[in-house]
Amino acid sequence: MKPAPTLTRAAAGLALAVGIGLATSLTVNASITDAPFGEVDGQPVRLYTLTNANGVQAKITNYGGIVTAFIAPDKDGKMGDVCLGFDTIDRYVKDSPYFGCITGRYANRIAGGKFTLDGKEYTLAQNNGKNALHGGLKGFDKKIWAATPSESADGPALKLTYTSPDGEEGYPGNLSCTVTYTLTADNGLRIDYLATTDKPTVLNLTNHAYFNLAGHGEGTILDHVFEMKADRFVPTDDAGIPLGQLASVEGTPFDFRKPTAIGARVDQDDQQLKNGLGYDHNYVMKDSRDGKLAHVATVHDPKSGRVLEVHTDEPGLQFYIGNYLPKDGLAGKEGKTYIYRGGFCLESQTFPDSPNQKGFPSPVLRPGETYKQTTIYRLDVRK
Repeated sequence: MKPAPTLTRAAAGLALAVGIGLATSLTVNASITDAPFGEVDGQPVRLYTLTNANGVQAKITNYGGIVTAFIAPDKDGKMGDVCLGFDTIDRYVKDSPYFGCITGRYANRIAGGKFTLDGKEYTLAQNNGKNALHGGLKGFDKKIWAATPSESADGPALKLTYTSPDGEEGYPGNLSCTVTYTLTADNGLRIDYLATTDKPTVLNLTNHAYFNLAGHGEGTILDHVFEMKADRFVPTDDAGIPLGQLASVEGTPFDFRKPTAIGARVDQDDQQLKNGLGYDHNYVMKDSRDGKLAHVATVHDPKSGRVLEVHTDEPGLQFYIGNYLPKDGLAGKEGKTYIYRGGFCLESQTFPDSPNQKGFPSPVLRPGETYKQTTIYRLDVRK
């Protein structure tokens, strides 16, 4: 494994200035390095740092596949970390609201913690009121994954593997999963998911990164400008369970087809906003999983100039704005405090409660099939 490049934050900012029109001859070698990151249940955990040729960095731990940091320049070339997170593994174990992690086997909610597959009912943990959320009491976010770092043609990469045994958290089948993070030359964090099973099961994997493009701990994200290429969303009840039909965004606070500040309409008198305590809804990108990658959403922070593009081949994208972050704040990395609505999530997925909802894209994975999903979070800047 190559040693980490000797590079200060200031120098990295100069290296990245090339991408925003400032002249410099400084270059950085792409690399991936790792270091100890504590222990969980007596097992060692590692923290991997992926650096591309621009000096952009992504830091990922093999505990839960958590993206602990995503560091990139603002419009002035100043480096900043745009992901909410913690400095220690202990805080992720004890306090994390799913910061940056792989969620599975089933991201989002399953009504009543039950589903029926091929005539058999399966019972899951009810860890979100009466419902199952993000894989259960000890989902993929709380597992130590086997890690293989590499330097691929597309950039430094980290392959994580985990086999979920038959019956874990109530889900059927031995499920073999691989999640590969690649930091690309154009400042994208690409996430490729693969999974196979030996019994019919349901599966919905995603990453739960919280972003603040001004920098983690730099206030709310309500002034970020959001554009979502979706004309429908999934209405829910006040527990986040879909009501069974899709709704048009036309004439509602959920219409982001034109760039709009996230907070522009969040306080409107709207029942769906009340049910989600704000935006916490799945948007419809397409009606089925067709494997075609598309640019589906863009977020711009006018203050820093940073832009986040989301590309995915999934049919749904959950838009969440930190409605459950504590109103008195949560202590985060580097002495920062994360306030209510201090981060947003864009989680690529199939639709919530799909195992129980006819007409939603199927989450069923059968023996002989391969679950594949790709999502890219790409950072850029605007003057």
